[in-house]
Amino acid sequence: MNPVYYLYLAALLFTIGAAGVLIRRNAIVVFMCIELMLNACNLAFVVFSRMHGNLDGQIIAFFTMVVAAAEVVVGLAIIVSIFRTRHTASVDDASLMKL
Repeated sequence: MNPVYYLYLAALLFTIGAAGVLIRRNAIVVFMCIELMLNACNLAFVVFSRMHGNLDGQIIAFFTMVVAAAEVVVGLAIIVSIFRTRHTASVDDASLMKL
């Protein structure tokens, strides 16, 4: 299969994720869209690595997955903390961090 098709898929996934970040207001959906964007970048890294015949892109994709996992842990902890105090997961209400 042609690697360019995988790049088209990565671009489509990134576009869907970016649209979700810009349009949606729920913090959990925004985090899921950010994860979709990171996975699209990982796919592009692996495809370029495969096209050039080295492992650099796959190593970068691995480290990106590690950082994304840490980001999910911290982000979900913040969302749960905001939900407990505000009883909503809306991004608009998260800007009001004062009690």
